[in-house]
Amino acid sequence: MKKFILILLFLPLIIQAQNFNGRFTSSFYTFQRFDNLQNSDTYIRNTEAFYLNFNYSKISLRTRFNFETNIGNKLDNDPRVRFYNLYLEARDILDFATIKIGRQPLFTPITGGLFDGVNLRLKYSDYAITAYYGGNLPAYQKLEFLKDLSENYVMGARFDASPIDHLNIAFSYIDKNFKPMNYEALRLDEGLDPIKLLIMQNSNQFKFASGELSFELPNWFEINGLFEYDLNYKEPSKIEGNGKFWLFENLGITGYYNWREPKIRYNSIFSVFNFGHTEEYEAGLDFKINNNYSFFGKFGNVKYEDENSSRLTVGAITNYGTISFRKSFGYAGELDNISFYTAKTFANGFITPSIGIAYTSYKLSKNDNKNNIISALAGVNIYPWKKWSFDLQGQYFNNKIYKNDFRVLLKVNHWFNTNF
Repeated sequence: MKKFILILLFLPLIIQAQNFNGRFTSSFYTFQRFDNLQNSDTYIRNTEAFYLNFNYSKISLRTRFNFETNIGNKLDNDPRVRFYNLYLEARDILDFATIKIGRQPLFTPITGGLFDGVNLRLKYSDYAITAYYGGNLPAYQKLEFLKDLSENYVMGARFDASPIDHLNIAFSYIDKNFKPMNYEALRLDEGLDPIKLLIMQNSNQFKFASGELSFELPNWFEINGLFEYDLNYKEPSKIEGNGKFWLFENLGITGYYNWREPKIRYNSIFSVFNFGHTEEYEAGLDFKINNNYSFFGKFGNVKYEDENSSRLTVGAITNYGTISFRKSFGYAGELDNISFYTAKTFANGFITPSIGIAYTSYKLSKNDNKNNIISALAGVNIYPWKKWSFDLQGQYFNNKIYKNDFRVLLKVNHWFNTNF
């Protein structure tokens, strides 16, 4: 791992990169932690985030990492460095291949995240094949490889095609395996005396195949569909579809459907429990008056094994802000929520104040007492120079557990772009 990291880090110096760009973000976040009902400590959490790209022709070295610690009161495992990206990318090799090697993001219909490995994409005309293989990450995104790669890996492939205009289809396969950490636990021996035992768990796994489809006729309709199949349990895992149909130029009907089983890892202890699927329906209207005002309304229902839960959402998107109301009732509890958010830019982007507020009233069942939540935020973004911006935001939260909780976020952003 160390040799691989050194190669990636010194490669830009060897090839004398034509371009070096990225972003540096420094943020400070304050919060309060109570030891008991009377005593509390104030913490200032500091995070330094780096996004760096070295580019030479069609070759790039991309990295994203951050350094986080507490100022003053220390938290466990501080300070900490997290590496999210560190990979070499070569694009359009022979005009049809792109390869990425290193720590990189993974996006699939089944799961996402990061992995250490290789990703190869071959593209010809409107068809593409992608394949990847690598290891899962260690805890806290440490910059090291897991030793037991045979039990902590991810691999898969994807085929994308656009055989006709406005039609996209895709088929994918993923195999992601996890090795749970061993741990010690107290157990009773034959004499009922407590002893420590090392609990060693079997690896557990996700193994899925999926298919996707999307089709659009501009100004008429658009539809999207997804089907997932669990290859371990040999049964469908998820069926999802959504669409939008324009009745008139400014009036559209939306629809959504979702059928899914819980995603239980194969060999996991949770697989011994009884569980059932859920089925969800939602339909709504979008009404656009002009470019500054539009309204929407949706009603949905979730069907469980023996119960139902429903929700209603209405709102408006205007030039002055967004306001929405949501009501949920049934098996999942009763909830009423109203929220408002607005932001406005002045002086050609120099300053952008924003404010948001929400009120929520909820109870878990019909006969429970109601709980109320008030949350609010107010902030400002200042963009005085092309390469610098500053964000300041205050956050307020109040309910029966967190009384008058107030937090502050300060963030400084610096962009840079240098050609050699």
